[in-house]
Amino acid sequence: MTPQTSPSSPTSSSPQSAAGPRGRVARAVTTRPRLLLLLILLLTAGAVVVGGGVAERMSSGGSQIPGSESSYATAELERRWPASQPNLLLLVSPRDGTRDVDDPAVASAARDLARQLADEEAVLGVVSYWQTEDTALRARDGGEALITARIKGDEDAVDDALEALEPRYRGAHGAVDVRLGGPAAVRHASQEVIADDLVRAEVIALPVTLVLLVVVFGSAVAAALPLLVGIVSVLGTNAVLRVITEFTDVSVYAQNLTTALGLGLAIDYALFLVRRHREELAAGRDPRDAVAVTLRTAGRTVLYSALTVAVCLASMLVFEQYFLRSLAYAGIAVVLISAAASLVALPAALVLLGHRVNALRLPVGRRGGNPGAGWARLARLVMRRAPLFAVGTVAVLLVLGLPFKDVRFGTADDRQLPSSTEARFVQEELRNEFPGSPGSALAVLVEGKPAAKALAEYSGEVSRLAHVVQVASPAGRFVDGKRVDGASPAVGYVSVLHSAESASPQSVSLVKKIRSVPASFETSVTGPAAVLADTQHGTAERLPWALAVIAVTTLILVFLLTGSVLLPLLTVVVNGLSLTAMFGAVVWVFQDGHLSGALGFTPTGDIETALPVLMFCVAFGLSMDYGVFLVSRIKEEYEIGGDHRDAVVLGIRLTGGLITAAALILAVVMVAIGTSRVTNIKMLGLGVGLAVLMDAMVVRALLVPAVLRLTGRATWWAPAPLRRLQRRVGLEEEARTTYPDIPTRTERPVSGRT
Repeated sequence: MTPQTSPSSPTSSSPQSAAGPRGRVARAVTTRPRLLLLLILLLTAGAVVVGGGVAERMSSGGSQIPGSESSYATAELERRWPASQPNLLLLVSPRDGTRDVDDPAVASAARDLARQLADEEAVLGVVSYWQTEDTALRARDGGEALITARIKGDEDAVDDALEALEPRYRGAHGAVDVRLGGPAAVRHASQEVIADDLVRAEVIALPVTLVLLVVVFGSAVAAALPLLVGIVSVLGTNAVLRVITEFTDVSVYAQNLTTALGLGLAIDYALFLVRRHREELAAGRDPRDAVAVTLRTAGRTVLYSALTVAVCLASMLVFEQYFLRSLAYAGIAVVLISAAASLVALPAALVLLGHRVNALRLPVGRRGGNPGAGWARLARLVMRRAPLFAVGTVAVLLVLGLPFKDVRFGTADDRQLPSSTEARFVQEELRNEFPGSPGSALAVLVEGKPAAKALAEYSGEVSRLAHVVQVASPAGRFVDGKRVDGASPAVGYVSVLHSAESASPQSVSLVKKIRSVPASFETSVTGPAAVLADTQHGTAERLPWALAVIAVTTLILVFLLTGSVLLPLLTVVVNGLSLTAMFGAVVWVFQDGHLSGALGFTPTGDIETALPVLMFCVAFGLSMDYGVFLVSRIKEEYEIGGDHRDAVVLGIRLTGGLITAAALILAVVMVAIGTSRVTNIKMLGLGVGLAVLMDAMVVRALLVPAVLRLTGRATWWAPAPLRRLQRRVGLEEEARTTYPDIPTRTERPVSGRT
């Protein structure tokens, strides 16, 4: 058994004199704290300037798989026939509710409006009901009709053009009223709503977080430090996101996610470091030595935690959609910034504060008593009934995850937006009042210059498929296999109007059937349902690689942290189980619609295809965050005392309250994000918040001690060659000192044995 040493022991070397990277960081922080804080203040001020307006640079697309059939067809159709891919819809209705769209005055005003829109420099391919008399562009009751158009350019150019067009076209125009919809309007509305919601989330999260920190520390000064570190992290992240947008598209979800992670992780890390620093001060170290020891002990844990979370987020780079790839870039950046702020800015502030870190004591929080005694009693209870708690906890987690077996994947649409949004109103009208939703039509790119007869046969065959309302092609219009009206649009593609929901299994099945229709020429299918089909296939194809990246790197990092072969395997399995409640809740609430009224969203019967991947990577990384906090402290205690059960109990005693507090704070941040009026943001925030709480309060408190009791001393076994490798490569922990408020093992039986 390794003897415990007092910080005043004459045999103890100065913590600041240690060699290695952590020793150099400790010396830099403890010798030049004012200079470091000044540099950080200047960098933060620069981040405020650089990160300004970052929300305007975000994109709401990114779901398409580059190189897929739908992606290729979309690009070709946009290049050759821009009218085939309208992104702006004008819903025109008579101002006098007694008229219909065929009224002469209404028709005249609508034609003038269409001509005005066609003259806009940013607009291509204007098509209206009054030009074509296409019944697909007219509501069934004749009360509304459509003008469709395409705003040219990339997403930024489209947004800029739409902002200029909106005030000129929305509202009253003579005998008609106009509302704007279509993909461009939906995307623009999403960006505005998300930006507003993010501000509200920050206003909610910051004061609640401060109150929780005050309760945890009982000191206003100590409580303010983690919050300040979190704010620095968020501001730095906004600047990094702004720089990233110069090189690649970044999803509009990135700012919400990285704000939550930046604030949550920075506070977690700072909470862990401040707690350890105060322990060292209580043990009798002077402030500089306390900071040095904190960096070499808790700092090591923070470093491993940050690396693990970053790797989990980096696994999204294996996917081809820029929605996931951009979130990986942003996530890696925010984790590294959070860790850097915690390991550099915070220790410098602690050196300058000295014992004043405990100043401004408030009549809240824990004062005196036996800290962690409740957690120790719980750990001993769980370990005495380890099989019962292990089996019971796993059973409960699996039951909570059962709804996920019925998951149905889809794609986000206008129903993500609040019902009061104009863009959503227009899309709802298209779904409910028009014969087949024009906005969900499929387009078949035709290449190879087919003969008119062959194209007519193909078009007729497609029109016979279930859910197909009408097929329009250069060979004419077809319904149920028969040519109607003798019309022959002057286009080089086939338009398939269908009655199925664009994100439904029926529409995906229709895409597969169209692609299987034989043709003597080349065809490529695109449209919302085709994009969904290709996204599902591409995501499923890359998912095993992402899981492999997470599993392998987690195993390596936990091994380097602990030197154990079994513990990394247990960590991966336990972390996976901690996510079951999140995935079950996602399906039960957001897919099936339970609690939709209370939470204020419209269920669509499916889940955005890429969102569970994002939620898994984020939640798994955060679970590893708390797992690293716990196992590193258990390992430290085991190396000091050599008794496995004592180490588990004391590790939980020292970190149980800390992990719970950190989880509550992060959950507050995620729930604040979950107050968003956009359904997918709400799902992300509430889902990850639930996963964090389940992991900290159920998995770490019940399942982990039960499993570690069952595995016993074998938990720490490793072959001699691997053990030597870990000692060379892993960053070794410094032995813990004896703390006056925590009895030593000679003063009481930690595990309850006599």
